[in-house]
Amino acid sequence: MTARTDHCATLAIALALAGTAAIAQVSTVGLPTSEQPFLSENQRVMDRMMQGMAQRPTGDIDVDFAAMMIPHHQGAIDMAVLELRYGRNEQLRRIAQEIIVDQKQEIAAMRLALNQPLPPSTPAPTQGMATPRSGSTLPADPRKNPMMDMPK
Repeated sequence: MTARTDHCATLAIALALAGTAAIAQVSTVGLPTSEQPFLSENQRVMDRMMQGMAQRPTGDIDVDFAAMMIPHHQGAIDMAVLELRYGRNEQLRRIAQEIIVDQKQEIAAMRLALNQPLPPSTPAPTQGMATPRSGSTLPADPRKNPMMDMPK
């Protein structure tokens, strides 16, 4: 890649991300104050994801792809955790749980494909989280978690 091409690619990525970040800014005017914690946390997640995706091209398409997709996938995980924390729709909560599992697996697969170290194992982000309806915590064992009941 020439210096000019590199500069143009960097500029194009920066402009695209700036436009997306501007769209991601949420107007909270007229919304219930009960939604403020969710909106605030979601904005923080979006900002972190956008910053993580703003990578300077390395000249290696595979590395650049993973460098942008890993923060994107982590953003999806973080947003799914917020749905589990604040959402009440059982279908969306199940989808959020699936997103967490799927995106973690895809992050691991991308890291392995590039011979990068895997992140340390951590508890599922839903362990010990109060459910909005009952106030109880989700069990650590997914087989005992009614949210994880899948048709057999």
